[in-house]
Amino acid sequence: MTAGKELISPQRFAFTLERLCHQLIEDWGDLSNTCIIGIQPRGVQLADRLVQRLKVLTGNSDIPYGKLDITFYRDDFRMHDTPLSPHPNEMNFVVADKNVLLVDDVLYTGRTIQSALSALQHYGRPRVVELVALVDRRFNRHLPIQADYVGITVDAMDEAYVKVHWQEIHGKDEILLFDKKI
Repeated sequence: MTAGKELISPQRFAFTLERLCHQLIEDWGDLSNTCIIGIQPRGVQLADRLVQRLKVLTGNSDIPYGKLDITFYRDDFRMHDTPLSPHPNEMNFVVADKNVLLVDDVLYTGRTIQSALSALQHYGRPRVVELVALVDRRFNRHLPIQADYVGITVDAMDEAYVKVHWQEIHGKDEILLFDKKI
């Protein structure tokens, strides 16, 4: 695999996550009527980190946290050559009348978020839904979707690919830009 251009170093990665947490606390206080939902599979890594840090910063150890699979809500799920492997939903609460923070790693076309919003409806009608994205590729949107909280914004050509590496999986926290999808 060719090496990508480093957009965010491990140190800046940590600062970015900390800033996102402080922005969420500034807007949502102790998150008492708020739940955090990571979109399977890649949004879960970001959501895990946010939930851990928010519990420490707010002193609220009761923040509802779920993991949402969107596999069969995607508009392209029947277009794959190989069978798709869904991830388990881990949602042991309803979102009815709650503030929902929907979390994903990279906001690109908006189709993942559209699918997540459809899947989320099976858990009730939230009071409000806001989107947290670590990376916003703002010039590549296919749908009118935008993040409410953004770690970094990347302006890249359609052929470029943004990859988020996590310490727990890849051995290092970083965000890389590749010339072509890998």
